[in-house]
Amino acid sequence: MIHFHNILVLWVVLLGFFATGVYSKTNSQDVSALNVMYNSFQSRSKLKGWKSSGGDPCGESWKGITCSGSSVTEIDLSDLGLSGSMGYQLASLTSVTRFDLSKNNLNGDIPYQLPPSAKYIDLSQNGFSNTVPYSVSQMSGLETLNLGRNKLNGQLSDMFGKLTKLKELDLSYNSITGNLPQSFGKLSSLKKLYLQNNQLTGQINVLVYTPVEELNIENNHFSGWIPNDLKGINIKSGGNSWSSGPSPPSPPGAHRNRGSGKKSGSSNSSVVTGVTIAGIALGVLLLLAIIIALFSRRKRSSSHLLDDDRLSQRKSFCTYSSKDLSKELTSDYKDMLLINSAAVSIDIKPVSKSPSIGFLSLSGRLQSFARRSTSVKATAYALADLQVATANFSPARLLGQGSIGRVYRAKYDDGKVLAVKKIDSSLFQGSPPQEFSNIVVNISKIRHANIAELVGYCSEHGHNMLIYEYFRNGSLHEFLHMSDDYSNPLTWNTRVRIALGTARAVEYLHDGCSPSTVHKNIKSSNILLDIELNPRLCDHGLATFHQRTSQNLGMGYNAPECIKPSAYTAKSDVYSFGVVMLELLTGRMPVDSSKRPAEQCLVRWATPQLHDLDALSQMVDPALRGLYPPKSVSRFADIVAICVQREPEFRPPMSEVVQQLVRLVQSSTANMREDFGIGSRNSSAMSSKREDLAASRRLTDF
Repeated sequence: MIHFHNILVLWVVLLGFFATGVYSKTNSQDVSALNVMYNSFQSRSKLKGWKSSGGDPCGESWKGITCSGSSVTEIDLSDLGLSGSMGYQLASLTSVTRFDLSKNNLNGDIPYQLPPSAKYIDLSQNGFSNTVPYSVSQMSGLETLNLGRNKLNGQLSDMFGKLTKLKELDLSYNSITGNLPQSFGKLSSLKKLYLQNNQLTGQINVLVYTPVEELNIENNHFSGWIPNDLKGINIKSGGNSWSSGPSPPSPPGAHRNRGSGKKSGSSNSSVVTGVTIAGIALGVLLLLAIIIALFSRRKRSSSHLLDDDRLSQRKSFCTYSSKDLSKELTSDYKDMLLINSAAVSIDIKPVSKSPSIGFLSLSGRLQSFARRSTSVKATAYALADLQVATANFSPARLLGQGSIGRVYRAKYDDGKVLAVKKIDSSLFQGSPPQEFSNIVVNISKIRHANIAELVGYCSEHGHNMLIYEYFRNGSLHEFLHMSDDYSNPLTWNTRVRIALGTARAVEYLHDGCSPSTVHKNIKSSNILLDIELNPRLCDHGLATFHQRTSQNLGMGYNAPECIKPSAYTAKSDVYSFGVVMLELLTGRMPVDSSKRPAEQCLVRWATPQLHDLDALSQMVDPALRGLYPPKSVSRFADIVAICVQREPEFRPPMSEVVQQLVRLVQSSTANMREDFGIGSRNSSAMSSKREDLAASRRLTDF
């Protein structure tokens, strides 16, 4: 009996041992993020308990880690002599509310993503450079942000509109330039603001909309006056270029968020405000009466210059940037004033070689649009002319085939060469007759240096075609994956330039179009290269057709959330762009069945190695023959990693990707000699344009 009892006790002890050694109390996602952070640090001797792989931060009491249950909730690594960076997986720390790495020697950029639920972030007294990461704009629960005493530079983005709980903001002792962003006025809980010892300019009037009580703006380049509403608070303002004399009155409503901060004159102020509001209301009513009268007069007019559906039509046009919109509003105003004047005219460029041919005879919507805008430059081409130019759409003229149609090379007697995209007629079954004309209108208004421009269209006898400029250098896919032993590869500098140009094109579609446009089919075969090897993104504006196809839009390019085309979002475009960057980095195709199973999917194979410098050097396209700056490649890989994250919310907006690529180009240019080290390699890099243009000669004209 005693023997059995001893055996039972032994089993209990062993089970306890294995449970302690094997079972981890900590969320695996948190463990992985802390492992990455540990590996990114350089001087880390004081991080007791931390591990480069695995471990149990909550159960093993890692230095500076506080947990609640199985989740890491606080990270306090202040003043531990840490150097290096913080890693790229901080967005996975979804339960962290306090994040303090102040008083260390960390440098480089602040990571694109920080713990998304953080209420307190202190990264002060380090060596961080560049600017405040855009991801901060989405941290609506943030209460304290301290980035003081770093090396931040550049202008502040207008990204503070959602930070309504932010109470303390410290950006002091950096080199930040430009004016204060207008979204500062949305900081409705702000009590303390420290901006001293920067290079900020302009006026500080936007601060009167905040309840700030403690303000330090010393030693900047501010001008204008200190608003009266700020003179009753604890303010330090020396070392600026303030205007002399009494300050002008604050704008209406300026003290609405000041609460008890306004200690005097509240009665008079409210009277003045009431009178001002009444005046504004009277002015608005008067303006409305004038507008109604003008529109009534316009309705009675027989003029056809402004159609009834003009405003609703404009909402569907892709490329009304703020600049374009202001021009259109100005045009509208002139039209209202001159509606009955014979002097009003619009110069319409002929859009058809054969007036009786083209879809204008099928739908009057494009004619209606032409009366409203002179920016549609697409020309109507006759089907008969295109048949001759493409040898009756001969297979010998076929340039490529996608999920919605085929692309042919059209060559004319005068030497002009065009690319004709013939859309599958089955995609129009059941659609309204004006659909194709709407597509032409939308695409023809897209104007960007890195987007292939629509030059024409054809819609006859059930055939619908889009006509683009022809690029004899072909696509990025051809350059990367179809080269031969006699071809020079794209140099590293040109690859970065192609990535930046493509990113700018996608950013334009996302942010420069109204409404925002999602491409939904970003891949290397849709990135054409002009004679200077600048990228031209094509296949834009055709998402409506992609949603009708059952095909996987781009094997290996689809984001994890895109189980069907209709699930695509702007963040899905970011993922696809990240895959293109991986192609540029590795020279591999997104999916390659000729590789061993573990390497067939490019993203799955490459992602775990993007922050391992030794592995990264083995991943770089062998065609580069080692002619690349290692620092540039490492930073390029960092951008890839954030773009191809599985969770859409953790991917940055395209505008942030563009900013990071611009910084990469700037830093690479500044450090090129240091990065290469060897004179011959440096001269090879500097002559990249010459090599790339020589490489373009390998493509023969069809």
